[in-house]
Amino acid sequence: MRAHPVFGDSLIAGLLFLSDLTAFVGSDKVSPGAILLVGLLLTVPVAFRRRYPLGSSYVILLGGFLQLMTHGGLENGMPVRAADFALAVALYTVVAYVGKQQALLYSMALFVGTLVWAVWRLSDPSAAVILTFLVAVLFGFSWALGSFVGARRAYHSELEQRLKLLETERDQQARLAVGEERSRIARELHDVVAHAVSVMIVQADGAGYAIRTKPELAEAAVKTISDTGRQALTELRRLLGVLRSEDQSGTQWAPQPDARELDDLAENCRAAGLPVRLEVTGDVERLPAGVGLSVYRIVQEALTNTLKHAGTGANAVVKVLRTDEKVVIEVTDDGFGTPHDLVAVSGGNGLIGMRERAGVLGGTLEAGPNPGGGWRVRAVMPLAAT
Repeated sequence: MRAHPVFGDSLIAGLLFLSDLTAFVGSDKVSPGAILLVGLLLTVPVAFRRRYPLGSSYVILLGGFLQLMTHGGLENGMPVRAADFALAVALYTVVAYVGKQQALLYSMALFVGTLVWAVWRLSDPSAAVILTFLVAVLFGFSWALGSFVGARRAYHSELEQRLKLLETERDQQARLAVGEERSRIARELHDVVAHAVSVMIVQADGAGYAIRTKPELAEAAVKTISDTGRQALTELRRLLGVLRSEDQSGTQWAPQPDARELDDLAENCRAAGLPVRLEVTGDVERLPAGVGLSVYRIVQEALTNTLKHAGTGANAVVKVLRTDEKVVIEVTDDGFGTPHDLVAVSGGNGLIGMRERAGVLGGTLEAGPNPGGGWRVRAVMPLAAT
């Protein structure tokens, strides 16, 4: 388990403080109060440097200047005390956690304090030059390390923000795609229900005219009304939950395709350069209008993805199986181009639309790499009313 950063900083502060006090044990030349006060000011703020980087660093700087004023350390024969290393830690903290502008001001204060320390407190000029150079090297290393860590922190912070933004955009695109697909489904199913109601009205009018003179025709018309009404009710039930946009255009009244036009769809794909083999099992010409439309749209979207992403030389196989209970659609290809799932993650909404279309009808859709290579889309839609 990784230790909390505050624990590590507290440990560093404690070690510096104990080392500082140990160096002055038995000394009678330095005031104990000055030793303790300067040691506390230099070391204790190290424990809080991440939470309060600027404030703790200036408290450490105050301890350093107070050390000069109180002669803390020099009377014991030591030009530098252990707690003074907290000044280098403070400079690193300001550079890494605050910024270069504040770090420059802090470096100027350290520079002034170092000059006062070298000129005022060191009597040997050669020793003053050597120690000043060593201190400058230590502070320079702290600045360079702080710049490196600060740049990495800024990079990771920006990367996290971008990831959050990408996740938000992906979620929004998914919601928009779902809404658009539901709106499109609602517009398409509008024709289904409108057609059923129109048939019922016409048959009802005809039954009204023929009920006295030709009752057998009226009976047939009533039966047609009953069958059409049941089918329309099934479509209405499937339509529940589909959100319809208020944005309407004249194209919504155009006749919609169904499973009977799969041959034309396959031929169009062949003309576009994609060899398609179509295998239809069962009677798909008498599918409910909503199911037939969804079969066509799912096959259309799957073949469109194959054209876009499977690469040159790819072949596609479309299998449609209709039983009494369900319709099974399977579209496979042997392409080796851009993976479809990567395209979907990067912004494609085709898979989202196909899943939504199958889900509205109570079915399921699976899409993924084919074990033998290429891509596979499989949808199952029930025919029984739910």
